[in-house]
Amino acid sequence: MSEAMDPERGNNKNAGHKDADRGTHETHDGVSPTLLPPPREGGKRRRWGIWVVLVILVLIGYAVWHATHRNAGGPGGAGRGGSGGRGAAMANKPMPVMVATATKGDINVVISALGNVTPVANVTVKSRVDGQLVRVNFTEGQNVKAGDLLAEIDPATYQAQLLQAQGQLARDQALLQNAKLDLQRYQTLAAQDSISKQQVDTQASLVRQYEGTVKLDQGNVDNARVQLSYTRITAPVSGRVGLRQVDPGNIVHASDTNGIVVITQIDPMTVIYSIPEDSLPKVMPRLQSGEKLPVDAWDRAQTTVLAHGTLMTVDNQIDNTTGTVKLRAQFPNQNAALFPNQFVNVRMRVDTLHDQVIVPGAAIQRGTQGTFVYIVGQDSNVTLRVVKLGVTEGERVSVTSGLQPGERVVIDGADKLRDGAPVEVIQPGAANAASAPAAGQTHQGGRHRRGQGGASAPAASAPAAKQ
Repeated sequence: MSEAMDPERGNNKNAGHKDADRGTHETHDGVSPTLLPPPREGGKRRRWGIWVVLVILVLIGYAVWHATHRNAGGPGGAGRGGSGGRGAAMANKPMPVMVATATKGDINVVISALGNVTPVANVTVKSRVDGQLVRVNFTEGQNVKAGDLLAEIDPATYQAQLLQAQGQLARDQALLQNAKLDLQRYQTLAAQDSISKQQVDTQASLVRQYEGTVKLDQGNVDNARVQLSYTRITAPVSGRVGLRQVDPGNIVHASDTNGIVVITQIDPMTVIYSIPEDSLPKVMPRLQSGEKLPVDAWDRAQTTVLAHGTLMTVDNQIDNTTGTVKLRAQFPNQNAALFPNQFVNVRMRVDTLHDQVIVPGAAIQRGTQGTFVYIVGQDSNVTLRVVKLGVTEGERVSVTSGLQPGERVVIDGADKLRDGAPVEVIQPGAANAASAPAAGQTHQGGRHRRGQGGASAPAASAPAAKQ
C-alpha cells in the first residue's frame, strides 16, 4: 500500500534495480573497473607453497652434492677429501702376517684311530663256597699279587665235613686191611686143600670191594679239604683291586653275580682299536715279518701322549657292517696313565718317508683352485701357488709338488690376502705389541675429531683432572 501511495519511490526503486543490472552488465563487459571484486586469499597461499617447494629442492640438491663430493674425495676441504685418501692408503698398506720356512726332512706315515683301553686281565673275585664272610684282608684300590689273601669265610662247617670224610676213610681202610688178611689165610688153606676155591674167590671179591670204598672215601676227604681251602679267598691274578662289593658279616654264595671285588691288571695295558680294511696291506706284511710297529696313545684332545707301545696282534676277520678290523696294542703302564675303558686316540706308524718338503698344516689353504699356499717373496709381496699334498702327521704336512725347501709360506693372516698383495712379516711375540700403538693412535685420532666437532669441554677437563 505504501508502494502504491508513493509512485515516485517505486520508480526510484525500479531505477535502482536497473542501475544494478546495468552495473553488473558493465562489469562483465569490462567497462567499469571500479566495480571489480577484491583479490582472493588462495592465490597468496599458492605462491608461498611454490617458494617452500623450491627451498626444499635446493636443500636436497645441496645435500646430494655434498655427500657425493665427500665420498668421492673431491675438492671441498681437507676433512671431506681425507676419507677417500685414507681408504686408498689402507688398501696399499702391508698386511701383517706370520710365516714359516718350508723344510726338507722325514715324515711318518701314520694311521689314526679311536681306541678303547682294555686291561690284559679283568677278574671278578667270587666265593666258591657258601658261608659267612668273616674277614676282608684288602684295601680298596690296593695293588695285589697273585695268591695274596683277600677274604675269609667261616670254615667251621667245612672243617667238620673234612673230619667226617676222614673218619669214614679210616673205617673203610681198616675193613680193607682185615679183608686182605682173611684173603691171605684163605689162600693158605686153599693151598692145603682145606677150603673150597669158591670161598677164596668170595674173599678176594670182598677185598676189591673195600678197596673201591676206600678210594671213594679218599675222594670225599680230598673234596672236603678243597672246600675248606675255598674259605680262604686269594687273588687269582696280579693287579689293582676295585671297590668292595660285600661287607664282612654277610652270607656269600657261589652263585652271587657281583662277587666280592674286581681285580684289574693295569700294567701292562692294552688298547683295542679299529682301522679300515684298506689299511691292512700296510700293516700285515710288517707284522708277519716280526716287526714291532710303534703305537702311541694320545688323550682325547690329542695334545698329550699318554703311553708308547707296540702292536700285538690283528683280529682274524673283518667286520662286514663297518668294513674295519680290530687291532690290539700293548703299552707299559707304570704311571697308570691308561685307565680301563678309557677312550684314547691311537696313532700307529707304518712307514717313514725321507727327503720330503714339509710345512705346517696352517699354511695350507683351500679354495676353488684346490689346495694352495701364499709364498712371501723377497719384495714382501705374496704369491698364490697351487700345491699337491702328501702325508699328514699331526701339524706337519708334506708337499709333493709346487713348493721348494727354503721358501717362506704364510701361516697366519692368510684369510685377508690376495695374489700380489704386500705383507709385513711379524714375529709371533710381536703381534700383541704391534697392536698396542695402533690402538693408542686410533684413540688419539678419535679424541681429536671429537674436539673439532665442538666437544671441547671433556678435553679441557683432562688437565683439571690431573691437577
